[in-house]
Amino acid sequence: MLGKVNRFFAFLLAPALGFLVAFSQTNPVDKLSFEGLALPVEQPHEQVAMLQEKLDETKEQLAGTELALQQIREAAEQEKQEYEQQNKKLDTLLAASISQTKQSEDVLDTILSNMLGKPIGQHFGANSTVKVYSLTEAGYRGYMAKVRLKDPNALKMVLANNSVKSKGETTSKAGKRMNAVLAVNAGGFRTDNDGYLVPLGITVVDGKIRTFSNDQNLSFVGFNNKGHLVGTKITTQEQITQQGILQGASFLPRLLENGKRLPIPRQWANSRQPRTLIGHFDNGDLLVIVIDGRREGWSNGVTLEEAQKKLQEFHVVDAYNLDGGGSSAFYYNGKLLNKPSGGRERPVVSNLVILP
Repeated sequence: MLGKVNRFFAFLLAPALGFLVAFSQTNPVDKLSFEGLALPVEQPHEQVAMLQEKLDETKEQLAGTELALQQIREAAEQEKQEYEQQNKKLDTLLAASISQTKQSEDVLDTILSNMLGKPIGQHFGANSTVKVYSLTEAGYRGYMAKVRLKDPNALKMVLANNSVKSKGETTSKAGKRMNAVLAVNAGGFRTDNDGYLVPLGITVVDGKIRTFSNDQNLSFVGFNNKGHLVGTKITTQEQITQQGILQGASFLPRLLENGKRLPIPRQWANSRQPRTLIGHFDNGDLLVIVIDGRREGWSNGVTLEEAQKKLQEFHVVDAYNLDGGGSSAFYYNGKLLNKPSGGRERPVVSNLVILP
């Protein structure tokens, strides 16, 4: 009976004894790896180091930006100073130019007054200044105008009745029609088969080419968009546009070039006639002259050779002969001042006018 009980308790305790034996040999938990289960936790001092590094980088970037801004400010300030210095230089040059121009004008006015006396008429307009002298003191019956353009558009070439073909228009009528302070006859002309007057050579009005001819025997007298006298050989219409010529007409011959006398064509040499001359003084002012002729007891006129010498005495640099004879007319301030050779004004094809 006792043997059976012992076997019963032996079977009952066998599982427990098996566990005890197994754990006594090896701890299975010790063989487990916790590396794959560990969470990546950075140490506080490493985070601080990374933040400090980023802060340093930001400071460097800000420092670079501030340096760039400072360089920009310095460059802008330098540019501003250079601009101000340049403006001061320009102002100084402009003042000097104005002063020199004024002195030049004063000198020229003194020379002309010493030769011709005081102006018999003066006009100071918004667009032009015109001073008129009698040529009596120079030994001629006629008048000279010294013109300073304040606006290039104050000088106009005017076709008779604004038409290429017409019956002509007197200088006085053209001057009054344009409300001009000064007007003189301009380009040469011929009569066509129908009895109409037609300009010779090239005629330009307000930049538009109204007539064009390649006749190299004629001299073209033009004025550009700055109001400067332009005298050159024109062979193409493109030249007129390229040189900015706004007004112009043709006749012959050219008298002075850069202050030097040019040869007078044989058929014009030593011929005493009424004349209309145009040019510019050494200070840039324009010159217009009309000398009477063919009137016994009044005036026989002037030769082109004599005119060349007199123009040089007047400090004229470039000069041209316009249509003369019975066409020569000098209109100023609402009146015809000269005495045309025919006893009255001749209708002409073009006139040069100066607006007030």
